[in-house]
This record gives sequence, C-alpha cells and structure tokens, in this order.
Amino acid sequence: MFAFELFARGQLRFFEKLRSFCSFNLMEKIVASLPYITSAGNIEKALDAIRSAAVPDRVSQDFVKTILKIPGGSGDQMTTFLKKIGFASSDGRPTELYTKFRNPTTSGQAVAQGIRLAYAPLYVRSEYMHELSDEKLLGLLVEETGQAHDSNPVKYAFNCIKALKNFANFDGDETELQTEEVEKVEVGRGFEAAQPRHESDHGSTAKGIGLNLGYTINLNLPATSDQAVFNAIFKSLKENLLREDDA
Repeated sequence: MFAFELFARGQLRFFEKLRSFCSFNLMEKIVASLPYITSAGNIEKALDAIRSAAVPDRVSQDFVKTILKIPGGSGDQMTTFLKKIGFASSDGRPTELYTKFRNPTTSGQAVAQGIRLAYAPLYVRSEYMHELSDEKLLGLLVEETGQAHDSNPVKYAFNCIKALKNFANFDGDETELQTEEVEKVEVGRGFEAAQPRHESDHGSTAKGIGLNLGYTINLNLPATSDQAVFNAIFKSLKENLLREDDA
C-alpha cells in the first residue's frame, strides 16, 4: 500500500504540473490566431496573378507588390497571409501547395488544403467548417476568437474564408502532400502526443502492483509554417512534462 500511495502521489503531481503547464506556459508562449487581411478582395487578385506569373525564388514583399500588384500595406499583409495558408515557407520559398495551385487539375484542392492549415482551430470545433452556412460560420468565429460578431477580427477572418472558398475544391483535398514545408505546417491541424507507458520510479511492478498508466496529451497548435514555433513547443514539453522525476 505504501508503494501504491507513493505511485499515486507521483501521478497527482504529474497532473498538477500538466494543468499548470497547459494553463500558463503554453498559453503565454503560443497564442493561436486566425489569419486575415483587411481587404479580402485582394485574395482573388493575388491568386489570379499567381496562376499567370512565373514561380518566384521567394514570395517576397517585392514579388507581391510588383508582380501580384498589391501595393503598400496591403502587399505586406498578403505576403504574410500567403505564408499562413501554406503557399510559402517561413523564409518565403514557394511550397508544393503553391505549385499545385498553379496546376488547373489540382488548384482547388491546394486552396482547400490551405484553408485547413490556416484555420485549423475552426476544424477542431467543426470537422466540416467549410460546409457551414454564413450564419453558422460567423458563430464559429465568435466562439473561437471570443470577439463580438461585428468585431473587425471576426469580420475580416469571415471575409477571407469566404474569398478562399471561392477557389477551393474540398473533394479529395485530404491527399497527403509530399513536401517538407507542408508536412511541417500540417502539425497545426492538430497534434497528439502520447507519453510512453513507463513504470513508477518506486518499482510498483516489482512490488506486485502491476499498474502502468499511459497519458495522451492533445494540443491545438497555431497554424504556422515557422518550424521554430514547433521546436519551442516540443522543447517546452520535454522540459516540463517528460522528465524522469515526475513519478
């Protein structure tokens, strides 16, 4: 019984640490946001131009403003937005989604994948977010953001989703994309890390208790193509949750 009590106390400490970590550390370091630009009309303009323009070495602000012809601050927003929807990596390199979008046979599926990547938190709440009516989509955005239905973040995100959906084809969009950049971003759609089962440091199995527990940690990660963000998450998980002294 004494060994079991020590074991149980160890699990309690673990869950207390888990709760503290998820409530404070993770939320303080990583704040997921739904990407948007203030002028959703520029999405159609940018995507139409991408189809006709040659693939650049970098999706830079100069490329967006000069070739895609979206000037000023709107061009700056679009440069970031294209990264958020998985069309460019964090350093601006065009991704497989970018090239697939330029192919007429896979264009719609590429945009559908981009929507799933950029608005992954909404898919956690509703698996078929892209099929929702305007009213239900607006309500979903209110739930996710905590903002009022007529607030700018909600209105901008709503308009951007609607604009992207005009280019999207969700039939068969779950096909796996074989590129490093997109695979990294895919983590943003939902990450499940299972902590390996292990015996208590107090030797519970040796004492005849025979009790092993496994933990499943579900994290909703931000939709980002920046690998440094995910590296920080995994490092923090390792340092705060997966240490041997948690038993």
